Amino acid sequence: MTAERDEIERDDFGREDLNREVLSVQVKDRILQWIMEGELPPGSRIVETRVARRLGVSQAPVREALRDLASVGIVQVEPYRGAFVREPSREELVEAMTLRGELEALGARWAVERITDEDLAELRRLIGAMEEAAEAHDTHAHALHNTRFHQRIMEASGNRSLLWVWSLLEPMARTYYTAAVSGADLGWLGRRHVAILEALESRDAEKVADVMRAHAMEAEEIVLSHYPDTEGGDPR
Repeated sequence: MTAERDEIERDDFGREDLNREVLSVQVKDRILQWIMEGELPPGSRIVETRVARRLGVSQAPVREALRDLASVGIVQVEPYRGAFVREPSREELVEAMTLRGELEALGARWAVERITDEDLAELRRLIGAMEEAAEAHDTHAHALHNTRFHQRIMEASGNRSLLWVWSLLEPMARTYYTAAVSGADLGWLGRRHVAILEALESRDAEKVADVMRAHAMEAEEIVLSHYPDTEGGDPR
């Protein structure tokens, strides 16, 4: 009877951990959305109790979500002061976006040998989804489709280590890119991806890498043109 009870307790504990982990991911996505939409601008404080109350959850998944966001440089957690939306320096942002661009160029080069017709059809659909988001002036949806477009190419590379490193840099790049393009021509931003799709369809690895690298450099220029020339990194 004791062994059976211990087994039940272990099973319950495992389910609780899994549910909490899934919940923290959902909370993290919602906080990211607030940051990208400008509801939580750089330097603003993120109060755990307020987030928990607004989302109808306990503080535990909120705390885990903030730790995850801090690990990728989106949030800064300070002892006795709490969590703040972090604003990196221009130098740090350039480093992250340049590295992300090189990773995407490498991933696209490898994807040429593995990408399927289904993958290409999905990329084409995502470009269409960006067009629809542009017509609706939905910056958040546009950013999500944009992220999924690039993620699909990284997945098609077949290199899990590359995808993992890219995913660490993606939230920062997406957050500040979205903030920078607020009010920009979303239709033009979506059409920029057509060249990537056409390069992949050509199956020319060198061309794909060059197009992806140029795409990343243009995105970096867009962000920096709207980014304050400050030291950054400290929300106080």
